[in-house]
Amino acid sequence: MSLLILAKGFTLTLSMIAPIGTQNSMLLTQGISKNHHKTTAGLFMLYDAILISIGVLGGSLILSSSDTLFTSLTWGGIIFLAAYGGLSMKSAFNQKVDQDDHITNKKSVKLIVVTSLAVTFLNPHAYIDTVMVIGSVGGQYTGNAKLFFLVGAVLGSVVWFSLLATGAAKFSSYLGKPKVKRIIDMLIALVMWVIAWSLYNSWLARGVIE
Repeated sequence: MSLLILAKGFTLTLSMIAPIGTQNSMLLTQGISKNHHKTTAGLFMLYDAILISIGVLGGSLILSSSDTLFTSLTWGGIIFLAAYGGLSMKSAFNQKVDQDDHITNKKSVKLIVVTSLAVTFLNPHAYIDTVMVIGSVGGQYTGNAKLFFLVGAVLGSVVWFSLLATGAAKFSSYLGKPKVKRIIDMLIALVMWVIAWSLYNSWLARGVIE
């Protein structure tokens, strides 16, 4: 039974973080350029572990019960994701500059840390996925069952980011080609805008229900 609960936490986390998001797009970019991609993956694992733990241990109740906080997170997420999508689309049509940057400009560890913090904690969608969704499911369990769910959820994050960082670096020679990178940037932009639209619909639905 405990292993089943652990598996539920693991699969739920994978379903939440596997779709392209700001963390995934940053890690994919770092992996393609082989620029501190392992450090980036490790940071995202740590951030997700913190957010998931907060959610499972009760933080989801605070977020879901506060209309003001929910509205702030939702609109913050819409603005953030729309802007991030715009930057990705701009990058898709500016491949010459990007290719030069890829060759000459490597991000420092300090910049990697700052950027990873921004794409995680300034992106309200991260709170919705980890604290609200994963947290609300994990919050239904008690005692050891809750602990097993939490461990499984965190393991899901660890496995995903490890695979993404390793895979991006391994296939960097192909993924780093201008035409392929342009497609990736355009897909990232579209996904960011779709997520922003879904957040807007969630905000509207909550208002209608209430």
